[in-house]
Parts: sequence; structure tokens; C-alpha cells
Amino acid sequence: MEYTKLGKTGLKVSVAGIGTGGNSRLGIKTGKTTKQSIAILHEAIDLGINFIDTAENYGSDRIVGEAIKSFPREEIVLATKSTIRNSDGCLSADEVICRFNSSLKRLNTDYVDVLNLHGVKPEEYDYSLNELAPALLKEKEKGKIRHLGLTESASCDPHHTVIEKALKEDIWEVCMVAYHLMCQQARNTIFPLTQNNGVGTLLMYAVRSIFSDREYLKETLEVLAAERKIDPALAVGEPLDFLIVEGGARSVIDAAYRFVRHEPGVDVLLFGTGNVEHLKTNLSSILSPPLPQPTVDKIYDLFGHLVGVGLDMPRFTS
Repeated sequence: MEYTKLGKTGLKVSVAGIGTGGNSRLGIKTGKTTKQSIAILHEAIDLGINFIDTAENYGSDRIVGEAIKSFPREEIVLATKSTIRNSDGCLSADEVICRFNSSLKRLNTDYVDVLNLHGVKPEEYDYSLNELAPALLKEKEKGKIRHLGLTESASCDPHHTVIEKALKEDIWEVCMVAYHLMCQQARNTIFPLTQNNGVGTLLMYAVRSIFSDREYLKETLEVLAAERKIDPALAVGEPLDFLIVEGGARSVIDAAYRFVRHEPGVDVLLFGTGNVEHLKTNLSSILSPPLPQPTVDKIYDLFGHLVGVGLDMPRFTS
């Protein structure tokens, strides 16, 4: 495993992190038992992954809590996310704190290393900053939160406006941003700022459905070609076959992970899984060398202008 520092937090983190949401949710969505899901997390930790990302609304935090009991708490970097809204609108600070305390109980811990406000939409940012953050800072003073951050709502904020605003404030120490080889906006707008400000950067959406579902990828390329947003030749034949070259990627998924893993500014690449083989395959890609530079340059050139591609909810289950 390779490790890095999560911005200026001082946390030593594995470059690969396990996300417990998505379609599989540690196998919960595909019928895994609690024991089997715990075994997946144990395997990940045994392979050197020390960063675990969960959330209040994933339904997997009890499994995470059971799994990490087998390890010294200080060896695990645990991140969770707090929901900030319900069907009636934004939650009050007291409601957010109450829910967070309930999460701590399910996680079998008295603190988290990172608490992110979950999926903050552009119209919710000011409320998050002015109403929720002060209350969470008080919880941080109590030792329940080591570092505070937020995650964007990628599908309704493809230009990363929330993260851009957040990076102007010292309060946020960590952010989670969407980035993949056909969604590169953050490369020019976000990563230079996170690196300059020392904000820890968690990467989501590296593969998602667009690269794990061949037919969906092909459909997406055909639509983009019809809209004259990409070279029509890319929609012909095997999707993105230029990525698979001698000395390069073994598959489109392999290329997708390697492309984002080695992008300057990415600290932790998060991925979900529902079985051990899938876990090992993804980890092998993440720990592989960078793609050949001509391939990377071609990815920048072909797709660097695209906005909002592949940011829908996952359609693929592992």
C-alpha cells in the first residue's frame, strides 16, 4: 500500500479508500450477510487500506463499527458524512448534531477523524457555513470530530461551485469532489486550490457506471458524438479502446482508476465494493503506475472540455 498525508490534517492515509455507499454498500445490496460484509472490510484493512468512508444514510455504519472493533482505533482513519436535509428542507444544527451522535454510537467510536457535510448543494452552502459549521466546531472542541469538511452534490453542481466557495474558508479541512477521465473540471479549478491551501482531497466517481457498464459507456459516447461534443470516431467500435495499449491500461476500468489516482491534487481515491475479488482488482489498478503520458495527454485533449458527464447515480452492482 502507498500512503500520503491528507492535506494539512496530519492524517496518514492510504491512497485507496473504501467507500461504503453506492449500489453494493459492502455487499448489503447484493445479499451479503453482516459477517460477509465485515470480512470484506477486514480484507481491505489487511491489504493496507486505512481510510474508511461511510455516511449516516448508507445503512452500513453498524457494519463499519463492528469491523473496526478488531483493530486499534488509531490505526483506522474513519470518515463519515452528516445529512443536512430531509423532505422538509435543511435540518437545524441541533438535528444535525443529534444525528451525528447517533452515528458515533453505530460506529462504536467516540470520535471520527473526518466529518463531512453530505452532498451540499449550491443553495445550501451559506446555511452550512453560517448555521451548521459553528455547531460542529463545538463538537470538534469536545474531541468528537478531528477534522471538518464537506462533499459536493456532483449531479447538480458540475462546476464545483460549492467546493470553490468552501476553499475560501479556513474552517473546511477536507473536501470530496467528483473527478474522472470524462469529467475533468476539478483539474483546473479545484486541485490547484486544494494543494495551495492544504485541504485534504477525497476523490469520488472515479469509475461509477459510465466505465463499469460497457453499454452505458457506448450510449454516452454516441450521445456526445451526436451533440458534437467529442470526435464521432470515438463512438465507433469498442468504447475507448485507445486506452488499452502495450505498457498501458489492461481495461477501461483499469485506465479510469490509474488516470485519477495519479492526478496531482488527489489524496485518497475512494471506491466501493461488494466482494473481495473486486476489491483486489480495483486495488491492483489504483496501485499500478501512471498511464503512459501520451495516453494521459490524449485524455486531457479529448475530454477536458466536457461538463457534467457520468455524474448520475450508479447503475452497476459489484
